[in-house]
Formats: sequence, C-alpha cells, structure tokens
Amino acid sequence: MGFNLILWCRHPNLVLSALVLFSCSFGLFSANDEVGTAEGETFTVSSFRYPQTRLRPFDLRYIRVDLPPWFSALSIALNSDVDLDVSRIERVPMSTLPIICFRDGSPPLPDTLNTSLKDSATSGINGLDVEQCFPMQKNITMKLTNNQISPGVWYIGLFNGIGPTRTQSKMIIRGPSYSFIANISVEACTNSMMRGDFCNSSVYPLSCAASVVSNALEAKVNKSMLENLVTCKSNFEAFCVHEGVPNFFSLDIMNVAEEIIITATNIRFNVTGSNDISLMCFVRHGAMPSVTSNDYSIDISKSPLVIHSPLIGRWYISIVPVNLTKTQDNNVRVCYSVESQVPQCPLGKAGPNCTMDSYLLQTFVRRGSTPFESYYLPVVGGVSYDSANFPLEPLLENSSYIGEPDNVWTYFLLDIPRGAAGGNIHIQLSSDMKISYEVYARFGGLPSLDSWDYYYANKTRRSDPSVFFTLYDSSDAKVNFYIMYAREGTWGIGLRHLNTSSDSMKGLTSMSISLERCPKRCSSHGECKFSFDASGLTSYSFCSCDRNHGGFDCSIEIVTHQGHVRQSIFLIVSNAAAILPAYWALRKKALAEWVLYTSSGISSGLYHACDVGTWCALNYNVLQFMDFWLSFMAVISTFIYLATIDEVLKRAIHTAVAILTALMAATKATRSSNVILVIVIGALGLFIGWLIEISTKYRSLSFSIGISFNFSQCFQTIKRWIYNLAKTLLRRYHWAFALAGFLALAMAAISWTLETSETYWFWHR
Repeated sequence: MGFNLILWCRHPNLVLSALVLFSCSFGLFSANDEVGTAEGETFTVSSFRYPQTRLRPFDLRYIRVDLPPWFSALSIALNSDVDLDVSRIERVPMSTLPIICFRDGSPPLPDTLNTSLKDSATSGINGLDVEQCFPMQKNITMKLTNNQISPGVWYIGLFNGIGPTRTQSKMIIRGPSYSFIANISVEACTNSMMRGDFCNSSVYPLSCAASVVSNALEAKVNKSMLENLVTCKSNFEAFCVHEGVPNFFSLDIMNVAEEIIITATNIRFNVTGSNDISLMCFVRHGAMPSVTSNDYSIDISKSPLVIHSPLIGRWYISIVPVNLTKTQDNNVRVCYSVESQVPQCPLGKAGPNCTMDSYLLQTFVRRGSTPFESYYLPVVGGVSYDSANFPLEPLLENSSYIGEPDNVWTYFLLDIPRGAAGGNIHIQLSSDMKISYEVYARFGGLPSLDSWDYYYANKTRRSDPSVFFTLYDSSDAKVNFYIMYAREGTWGIGLRHLNTSSDSMKGLTSMSISLERCPKRCSSHGECKFSFDASGLTSYSFCSCDRNHGGFDCSIEIVTHQGHVRQSIFLIVSNAAAILPAYWALRKKALAEWVLYTSSGISSGLYHACDVGTWCALNYNVLQFMDFWLSFMAVISTFIYLATIDEVLKRAIHTAVAILTALMAATKATRSSNVILVIVIGALGLFIGWLIEISTKYRSLSFSIGISFNFSQCFQTIKRWIYNLAKTLLRRYHWAFALAGFLALAMAAISWTLETSETYWFWHR
C-alpha cells in the first residue's frame, strides 16, 4: 500500500519524516539508556486510585488503563465489602451477582455471558485476548506482566448484576449493593531495551529504512510491492549465542501492511567443525514470545518467516539456536544477523500481488449528535458527501480478477478515534438484487479468509452471535450488523466478491459504514444515553429501556403486552382503596382529612398511570411529588386526628407537617427510610396532642408541701388519675379499628419486605 508501514527517512511527507527520525534514532537512544542501568529496575509510569464508590443494584463502572509499549507489569489492588462464597456461586442469580470483567481494547459487556463463573480473578485470568469475567471478591490483588498481556488500552468493568433486566427501567430498585476501592499502577523497565517478568531480557529494536531490492527477493515478491520496500535491521551486525539462549527483537508496524518477511543471514559458527544448526524463530504480536506462547514459529535457518497481513503494533521476535552439533568444545556459539523486509503496495492497492483495490475512508461527524457519532465515505471522486450511503459498483469496476474470480477483494480502511471505544461500528449493504459480497472486518490489519475478527457471508455462515456481533434484519438483499464497542484504532473492512459474471453485477448495491452510539437506536424501546469511564477518556453508550424491554439494545421483551395491561390495572385500580378512609372521614365530618384521602388516591392513580407508561396527566416529577407528599400528609394527619386538641393547635401542627413532608417528597422521596420517618412524625404529633390534652384537663393534680409526707393519699391520687386516663382512652377509641389498623400496618411491612422489581406491581397494592 501507499501508506508506509515502517516509516523511512526519505519520505516526502514532513510529519512522517519526523517520526522516521525518531524511529531511526531509537536504537541509539535505547543503547545509551543501557549504560549505567542495572537489570531488573523498574519505575512507575502511572498510578491511579479509584475512591470508594458504591454500586447499587444493576449499576456498573468502567476503569480504563493505558499500557505503553515499554510497560513491564500492571498491578491491581481492589478492596470491597462483597461477602460472596465462590464455591456456592451457581446458587446466586445472575441479576444480583457482583462480577468483575477484563477486556482488551474496549469496555466489557457480560450480559450475554455463556461461561461459568467459578474461578477467582487472581487464579483464573489467562490474558486479555477475549473478555473474561470473575465473581467479585472482598480482596483482589494481581500483577500482570508483559508476558501475560499486550500493551495498549484495556478496561476493567465492575457490575452489580447482569442480564437483560440490567437495562430495564424499574419502578423500584431493590437488592444488595456493595462498595469498592481500587488502586492501579503501571510499571516499566528503567532500561527501555529490557523486557520480561523481571526486566532481565534485552530486546533489540530493528531500525528501518528504504533499501535496494535483492535479486532473491525480487524473484519472490510482486514488482509493484517492491517499489516501497522497507528493510529493518538491528544496529548490531551479528549476534553470537550458545545453544538454547534466546535473543529478542522488536519491530513496529505503524500502518496496515501486506506482509512481513523475517530472515536470518550470515549464519556461522565461532569454531570450525560444526555445521548442523537450527534457528527457531518465534514471533508474537504485542507480547514476548516463547515456545508455548507465540503467533508464528519456524526454523528460520531453513527458510524465511512470512507473515501475511500483519497487525498494526509492536511485534516481538525471539530466535533460539537448537540442536547444535556436540563437540568437546563447550564454547560453541552460533552467529547470525536478523533483518526484516516490509513490501508495500502502491497507493490505492492492497492484497496479494497488489491486485485488489483499497480505499481510505474519511470521517464525517454528525451534526448535533452525541460524542463521536459519525459516518465514513471513501476519498474518491463521484461520492456524495451529503449521505452516509455510497454506491459500490463505481468503486469495484476497476478490480483485477487475474483468473481468480473467487478471490477478489475490495478493502476499506477506517479509524476509530481515541476515546470512542464505547461506540459501535454499523455496517449496512442493500441491493435491488441478491447481494454478491461477503463482509469481513479485522482490527489492525486487512481481513482475509483466514484472518478476521467478524464476518458475514449469509444467514448460515457468519460470526458466532455474541453481544459484540449483532445481526439485524438481514436477508439476501440486505446486510445489517453492528460491531459493538469497537476498539479504537485502524479497522480493515473487506468485501469478497462472490460472483463476477455480468448477470450478477447488474444489481446496484449501496453501502454505509458509521460509528453509532446505541445499536438500532435502542430498538425504539428505550433512550440512548452515554457516560464516561473513571478516567474521563472514554465515552461509552448504553440503552435505558422502558418498563417492558431489556437487553443491551432493548430488543428483549421482558413484560408482554398482556402482562403490561394486567400490571397497569393492578397498580392504578388499587388506588380505589382510598375511597374507604375518604368516606369515613366525610361521615365524621373531618373535611380536611377527607380532602387529603381523596386527593392522595387520585394523585397516586395518576402517578402510577404515568409510571407504567399508560398516560401522563402532568410532568412525571410533578406527579411523583404529589403522590408521595399527599401520602405522607394522609398518614401523619390520621395520627393528629386521633388527638382531641383544639383546632387552632391542629392547624399549627398541620402547617408544620406540610412543610416537613414537602421537603421529604422533594428530596429523595423514594428512599425506604421515609416510611419509618413518617410513622415517627405521626406518632410524635399524636404524643404532643396527648400532652397538651393532659396538661389542660389535669391541671388540678398537684403535690403541695402540706401533703408531701402523706404518701398514702398521694398514691391513691395517682392511682385514681391512671384509672381515669385508661377509662378515657377506652371510651374514646374503637380498639377493634385500632387492631385492624395495626394489622394493616403489619401487612404493609410484610409486603414492603417481599416487594422486588419484578413483583412490585402486585405487592405495592
């Protein structure tokens, strides 16, 4: 391709030349760092403390961690108040299970998790190539080295319950909550040429520059790819090591490449009489390779290692001499040199032999949208920038078939900006005939039949359905899928042409590629929202679904239409129970209490009608305030009504209670403590009324000095006073009604205890 993968020093672009200057001098910089620095020394690159945070039911938090290419280890210390027995984890519902997840490149989404959560985070983590989740524990401490995980951006997600109901709107949210504190630090080797668990392995960077094409390479590689050939070599001419001693090298790929060719040259022994040798080469992207952990391996002394469509980033190379001929001289060493060639295609070409078309997509930000929402269009003439759709046929008419009609590709390159990993790539194809293309997507490189992250060929041949690959409404004439929470960086989209006959090319096909916040606009059953991770560097989107739907895209029906109608009727009609106290108050001519009971029943019915989505007479917040305020007033007024005190005093108490309950309803009206607080205020009002009544009717009760020593008469007076008080209470109140009231209060307490998000509609009656 025309975009340089390994920057060279003669490129005309000024910015690339500056980067090349850094790359060309990197080896000298690293060598200078090595002087006077001991092995194994590290320093802290970054340290982050997440303050104590409480996760309520269905809450989540994301923490972003940036690992530079030269990092040595990542340390995580997490403390929480979770009390969970991992051995009994299968008995805990997923909707209440606290878990911690790790994912490389983008935030984790464990809602469709199919794996068993039995291992602990400290013992079960196996690297971050895929999303991994573990049960939350009281204390989690781990240290991940550069041999276990790759550099770049990765995310820690903490969830208090997962599943489809996590995004469902709920009338109440009940369940266990937990708090946590996190300390995260990233360390790097003091010497930039050292790697490994203990910073004790030297890594030699391969410096790159434009080079002359050798005859041997010219015979193997397409001529068009050699026009932009870059050769990378170590600053040291040769390396001489004993058998089994590895040497490590690093190679930076800065842009999409066609292939890398790694060769060992000038292989020789330091002594005569030895001629049998094998140089095993192990290569790994992003982390140090070994015999057991590598992406590619070959005996490089026999033939070069060719990596087709390598990923962008840092590649690590390990070369180990094995099977040296045994001699009496124990100082036998093998010497060799290492170099790599990176052939590149001309501008606008890609693939094997540079016969395929490649287009760079330009980003167009949507106006007035949420952060990072945009669409992508090819940088070519004839494409309208007013629409997110672009026709494919004008772009494909120059494709070369070279006698292989089943191996024709067209590539598109797009970039997901930094901080947009919480967005979703949306790819659509539509045609007036059967679509004759297969779609492949790959992060950091060009896709192929052997190397891809996600693909769609037809309804039966596609990527395994998961939360990160979501297919919608696809047919023979339409392809529509999302790549959820796409990693930030370069993505390659490849279209494989299925048929090249003239009949199949008559259909007109349009394509659109966009970065969207919520898949399918939350399926029209919710509201798309966005937030930021703990660092504030990544924006992620999520759906807040309505009461009947859930799932990450609100496509899962949790409550059926019949169930919604039944729940609505139960909640709204149950407020007719206010008729009974209103009728009794009217019969007793307690007009103030009658107004309260009637208004409370009406406002509660209107509030629940709006709450379930049936009909909103006023703003939701206004209806909620009126419901809670009038309910609080009705309970407390009942207590005050029981006290037979002067109406002037009652009005004063009512005024004070109205102000207090209004403040309670306006500030966190739904908190559970309000129930107890209302009963306490009512009982306190009743008690104050009794005190006023007693002080009024029993003023004659006194203890004069003259009778202070007549204890018998004093005792009889107190006894008579208590008897008269009990007689008055028994005459005044209907104790059968009081017993029924306390029984109703007990039933309300039991219902409140049994009430959950799923059964709210029943127990709340």
